[in-house]
Amino acid sequence: MTAPRHNTLTARRLGIDTHHEPVVFVRADSTVCRSEGFSVRARVELRSGERHLVATMFHVTSDILSDGEAGLSDSAWNRLALREGDVVSFHHPETLQSFGAVRGKAYGKVLDPASAHAIVQDIVRGHYSDVHISSFVTACTARPLDFDEIVGLTQAMVDTGDRVTWPRAPVVDKHSVGGLPGNRTTPIIVAIVAANGLCMPKTSSRAITSPAGTADTMEVLAPVDLDLAAMRRVVEREGGCIAWGGAVRLSPADDLLIRVERALDIDSEGQLVASVLSKKIAAGATCVVVDIPVGPTAKIRTAATAGSLAATLHAVAAAFGMECPSVVSDGMQPVGRGIGPALEAKDVLAVLAGAQDAPNDLRLRALTLAATVLEAGGGAPKGQGFAVADETLKSGRALRKFEAICEAQGGRRVIPEASHVTEVRALSSGKVQEIDNRRLALVAKLAGAPDAKAAGVELHVRMGEPVEAGDPLYSIHAQSAGELAYAAEFAARNMDILDVGEPA
Repeated sequence: MTAPRHNTLTARRLGIDTHHEPVVFVRADSTVCRSEGFSVRARVELRSGERHLVATMFHVTSDILSDGEAGLSDSAWNRLALREGDVVSFHHPETLQSFGAVRGKAYGKVLDPASAHAIVQDIVRGHYSDVHISSFVTACTARPLDFDEIVGLTQAMVDTGDRVTWPRAPVVDKHSVGGLPGNRTTPIIVAIVAANGLCMPKTSSRAITSPAGTADTMEVLAPVDLDLAAMRRVVEREGGCIAWGGAVRLSPADDLLIRVERALDIDSEGQLVASVLSKKIAAGATCVVVDIPVGPTAKIRTAATAGSLAATLHAVAAAFGMECPSVVSDGMQPVGRGIGPALEAKDVLAVLAGAQDAPNDLRLRALTLAATVLEAGGGAPKGQGFAVADETLKSGRALRKFEAICEAQGGRRVIPEASHVTEVRALSSGKVQEIDNRRLALVAKLAGAPDAKAAGVELHVRMGEPVEAGDPLYSIHAQSAGELAYAAEFAARNMDILDVGEPA
């Protein structure tokens, strides 16, 4: 049926990136606004052919659009698969009934499984704006989720996406709760574990607010945009993969929730557990090892918080028939030397190749986690996982398996080099007392990471090491002179990122 003319406009692509949230711009005096009563920030349903979505409306008061045009953001344009000149129709969306449960949670009402499912389903369908999602995130932080609520939310997040099954068991996985720059153990662990015959189909995330996610680092070395069929081919051939989770629809609500959580700087235990486990359950894992770094500038600040998180992860995983051992690790300082995709990739290859100058902290952390995965998955006897992992690394079997995985994913790539580098040097002599993980990561981001793959920070010293005035503390790598200057200026104003105290 052709839509009536009063609620149709000609689509125009404005080239505005609004990230995930679809936005539509119309003239304030347009026929659509007058006839339908759409105000600024109204939620409107847009339809074009068989496609439809809910978008946030903003009004234009200049002549950038004519009365008969609707300007769409990139996300709205792409999701409707529009071409210039296509017509879109405007409709009032269905009442957002699930949001009543969000309000109820904010006032202390228990979030039952049906309500959790309705909320997550509406989030995945795009019916929730960022404001709605932030309300849900805040409600679940102010009124912490109990065990049953976490199980219900986890189940809802699994049910609203695809689910993968594998022809053999066990299927092992690993996850880090994050907050520690350079903690790029995953490629090393997957190579060790797969080389020992276990199945480890690893989906990883890209960075949202950090200088690099595992997928960003792996992408420097090999393609990661694998769909489900490609993932299966790689895993069947090599026993493991390191793919970008966004290319497969496993717990799709998770990325939407994480994006808002990070913008708010809120990360409640209940939602973190549901986030981690929903993706692992959907990916078909039977056992997932969770790395929990603890430190004053890491995501988890205290041992008590880490213990509580580990216990909740174990209990909720058990409710789904999955094992979830946790490893509480040192989160006082970055892991390895590199912070940023290319620099972290160099560290990974150095460890796998057994290079003499490979960062030993990254090697030991990867071996410790790989040992836990191997023992939990039956790839090594109890108490012998570390020895098995160490032998796999020293013999070169892990490197050969990693190269084979890269080849199966589309071929090894050459690591890019930054064209602009400068050093940040110590102002005084002493010992490195503290390293601020968050601000050091910010230096890497200001230099262009993760979008500029070669950008980031290369750390030259560790905590406890002596330095002389003028010694290099870290180098800033950038792909443009402007980004280098921007990051270097911030570093110069924040020389206490690495706190060099008087020698004892």
